[in-house]
Amino acid sequence: MKAKVYIETTVISYLTARSSRDIVVAGHQQITRDWWEDCSEQFDIVASQLVLQEASIGDCKLVQERLKVLEKMTLLETSEDALVLSENLLDSGALPKKASGDALHIAIAVTNEIDYLVTWNCKHLANATIRTRIEEICRLSNYKPTIICTPEELLEVG
Repeated sequence: MKAKVYIETTVISYLTARSSRDIVVAGHQQITRDWWEDCSEQFDIVASQLVLQEASIGDCKLVQERLKVLEKMTLLETSEDALVLSENLLDSGALPKKASGDALHIAIAVTNEIDYLVTWNCKHLANATIRTRIEEICRLSNYKPTIICTPEELLEVG
């Protein structure tokens, strides 16, 4: 059985964006494209209604490209359990209140028993300094935490 991967909005954005002049962003875009091309078939990839909502904002042409990628994925619903876990993550201080969308991404992935949450959001998601607290709150809420990582961290080692 394939591992399940929840693709957060930044991954879809990097996958479909015009190449950036910022060398770090351009590198992340290329890693995302390489991961998508070389590794995505090894996983069951899902997203959520929240990702769909976030991907629908912005330049119309880029929105169409993001939605085209998302139309092939299973979209997870936001359950009551996910809303409660999201609030627990915020109320505990694991994530700041302004990161409510990020808390909901985590909660949707966790409550759906997704193996990996893949993101380029290193401020509130793929962040080693807060990861332990996120995992602790998930466990205290009786859930197995999902592994939060970047596409680079999920590249297959050959």
